[in-house]
Amino acid sequence: MFEDIRTPCYICYEELLEKNLKILSCVKQKSGAKVLLALKGFAFYHLEPLVSKYLDGCCASGLWEAKLSKEEFKGETHTYSPAYKEEDIEEIVQLSEHLVFNSFSQWQKYKTKAYGKTSCGLRINPQISCAPVELYNPCGEFSRFGITQNEFREDLLEGIEGLHFHALCEQGADELEIVLKSIEERFGKYLFGMKWINFGGGHQISKDGYDIEKLIKLIVDFSKKYDVQVYLEPGEAVGWQCGILLSSVLDIVHNNIDIAILDSSAEAHMPDTLAMPYRSDVRYSGKKDEKKYTYRLAGNSCLSGDIMGDYSFDEPLSIGDKIIFEDQIHYSIVKNTTFNGIKLPSLAVVKKDGSFELIKEFFYEDYRDRN
Repeated sequence: MFEDIRTPCYICYEELLEKNLKILSCVKQKSGAKVLLALKGFAFYHLEPLVSKYLDGCCASGLWEAKLSKEEFKGETHTYSPAYKEEDIEEIVQLSEHLVFNSFSQWQKYKTKAYGKTSCGLRINPQISCAPVELYNPCGEFSRFGITQNEFREDLLEGIEGLHFHALCEQGADELEIVLKSIEERFGKYLFGMKWINFGGGHQISKDGYDIEKLIKLIVDFSKKYDVQVYLEPGEAVGWQCGILLSSVLDIVHNNIDIAILDSSAEAHMPDTLAMPYRSDVRYSGKKDEKKYTYRLAGNSCLSGDIMGDYSFDEPLSIGDKIIFEDQIHYSIVKNTTFNGIKLPSLAVVKKDGSFELIKEFFYEDYRDRN
């Protein structure tokens, strides 16, 4: 299949996506929770019919994501932003079933515009997290996300119907249990007056080994205790392991090591490999020197650090060979840029019947018109 595909290209496998969605739907049915797609992690709206079949809507991080949710997806739209702009707030209110404020100052500023028109909530900071990388810890020291216990104002809760938190990063039910205990200790007395609570994202529900039954029990027990509707808003759990970034070898150079220059870019197309950082899996490869032929895979930009890493293969690479980066549909597909004039990867789907469909290809105008 890959030989005739023009690269770079993100390819989503419909069957694998639906497998993830079915898992999330099962959690919905057994727990009573509502599950939203986090657009920041998976905004491939061409697959809306499949996503909307299983999920309850989308969570948005601002005006544009809220508009995408309403225009392209079915179900509810829930919006949270660290701060809203004056010129955006009225449209966001119209678009959103839930609107979450990051601070009491934002709530007070926009209360008259939002109250009675949407269900308003506050983001709280449980001040505990098990995030494996501090850079991506939403509840770390000096975090800008959410209201801490010391800053919480009971006297300003009139009109607030829900609370929201986000404390996980690709983690399991055990970590969620730890966070929920902190939520109850710090904010439990306020939950009895709420209609809903949003457990945020970072739940790696579709990953093999995730304790789904424990998640369901945590949701059921919490919702019964406080008589609230629980929401989840996973991003990576939707797009987890359901697609690839297909790249081609443009050249091979040698500078003490063999370096394969690709038509994809870590900086432009796989930014989390540099920011997190993490080493993406490459199909048919091993770690450095694990197999007979080792190459450094590098991007085709002028950035010195545009490097995917060192990989080994059973056979030597040749110009024109395809390189398959695994699990590149969640977040990577949303974060890619046209840095250095590098072409954006095309978007494609492998349907459940095995057929290949090119959804979108990008051109020079997409780069030019960003300026």
